[in-house]
Amino acid sequence: MKFSAFITLFCGLLLSFNCLSSTASSNATAIFYSFSYLGKDSVFNSPLADGEFQNPILAGFFPDPSIVRVDEDYYLVNSSFSYSPGVPIFHSKDLVHWESLGHILVTPKQLPLKGQQVSRGIYAPTLRYHQGIFYLITTLVDVRGNFIVTATNPAGPWSDPIEIPDVGGIDPDIFFDDDSRVYITHNDSPIGQPLYQGHRAIWQWELDLKTQKIIKNSGHVIVNGGADISKKPVWIEGPHIYKIKGWYYLICAEGGTETNHSAVVFRARSLKDKFVAYEGNPILTQRDLDAGRENPISNIGHADLVQTKEGEWWAVFLGTRPYDKQYFNTGRETFLLPVSWKNEWPVILEKGKSVPYQLTAPAIAKTLKNVASTTGNFLWQDKFSTEKLLPEWNTLGTVKKPWYQLDSKNNELRIAALENRLSSLAQPAFIGRRQQHTHFDAKTELQLPTSEKFSAGIAAFQSEASHYYFAVDRKGNSYRLFVEQTNKATPKILTSIVLDKKMLTQNIILGIEGNAGTIDFYYHDKTGQRIDILKNSDAKILSTEVAGGFVGTYLGMHARAE
Repeated sequence: MKFSAFITLFCGLLLSFNCLSSTASSNATAIFYSFSYLGKDSVFNSPLADGEFQNPILAGFFPDPSIVRVDEDYYLVNSSFSYSPGVPIFHSKDLVHWESLGHILVTPKQLPLKGQQVSRGIYAPTLRYHQGIFYLITTLVDVRGNFIVTATNPAGPWSDPIEIPDVGGIDPDIFFDDDSRVYITHNDSPIGQPLYQGHRAIWQWELDLKTQKIIKNSGHVIVNGGADISKKPVWIEGPHIYKIKGWYYLICAEGGTETNHSAVVFRARSLKDKFVAYEGNPILTQRDLDAGRENPISNIGHADLVQTKEGEWWAVFLGTRPYDKQYFNTGRETFLLPVSWKNEWPVILEKGKSVPYQLTAPAIAKTLKNVASTTGNFLWQDKFSTEKLLPEWNTLGTVKKPWYQLDSKNNELRIAALENRLSSLAQPAFIGRRQQHTHFDAKTELQLPTSEKFSAGIAAFQSEASHYYFAVDRKGNSYRLFVEQTNKATPKILTSIVLDKKMLTQNIILGIEGNAGTIDFYYHDKTGQRIDILKNSDAKILSTEVAGGFVGTYLGMHARAE
């Protein structure tokens, strides 16, 4: 092998192991040593009674849950929108305690995100299992449309995408009938012109599993508008088909993603028959309850059902935990409730009842114990001692040219400062994890910048238009701390201070503390004392109510060229 060819091969191998991009200079690289996150919501302080579990089962931005049981194992996935890796997947033995298996969409080919707003990307996946193979069907908005990936091991690897160009819309479901026929059901526009704003339809197609193509002329509308079109229901979506005791059941989300969100159910004796809506719809909602009630769980809907080996039926669904009636920064979370049957109709929650935070666990959950980082109050830490990023971490968009490097021997995470800002649709050098609590404390230890070429610090990010960046940069031989806010306008510096070098060591700890609608920014001096730089700033700009979109706030490390 020629020397030049050897160098080319060597450089390629380095890139494949998450080395820094060749365009990054060593004096424009931020070095982080640790990150910690502490959740401290009072609603989680009450101890669980024997045999109880805690809702939500996945706290923080884990929306649109889909679940499947394989023998004694349960697997659950969520939407990931424009975060990468895409589609988090969890495993449980009892529906209560969940362990991350990582993500399903992990390569640029599987998840080609580029230049998309954070609330675009991957919408509402469905996870199913058939004859030894796991199937995930989902939508990559703006890029690919609907597609399927498969795996024999839910932890991966998953296949390259199988595109389904004949199926439009979003929120696809895949159903394997007992006669070996396969159907895809999804949300799309109704036939003809919509009759009102939010008028949508549920379509169904037959899929030839061998050719991986839709059977020609098989598409037809099975629900027009919603449970009762005379009432002009909006945004019928998130369909899931089940066959139970001779009935085909269709469960959908209805009412939009806010207060009027709900789950409704239909059924038919044959997939060729008309689906009939349940007279008692919705089977899940909180829209009729007082928004001012204490510790509300709101905006619930988008449910998926599963039957345990013991015969119990349970539903996973999304919901939010707002403060001040309608604000929430944690995104839409995953909850769990038992399903009861009334005259052969499934009911998840009776009208007028609140979703409980604590309730009796499934019969299979014989020994209940706390599991860190999915629900309740916990301390989560990363000292960068692993060879790959922990599954809690995400980036915005797909990393094609690596700009970060983990050095597990020295407990360092190195992030090359990019020119892309958090307010840009181009990928910023940002690695974040979900805000899972209304009240939290997050902090990171990093090396003070070695040059004037970059800033580095901690960010609270909801979207390109709504975020905070708390950072340190270098000016000559001194250092400056600043808090930058972006609130649907040009980023602006809220406050900045020049640090006294006598009070610093080579490293600095920067922290963010959230308290519902307010947010504080602080640092630690070399004695370990906390010093606030800005208190009671507006955290509502990070809420879905103000910022919009479908995601929750992320907290993490950011470096940018200055």
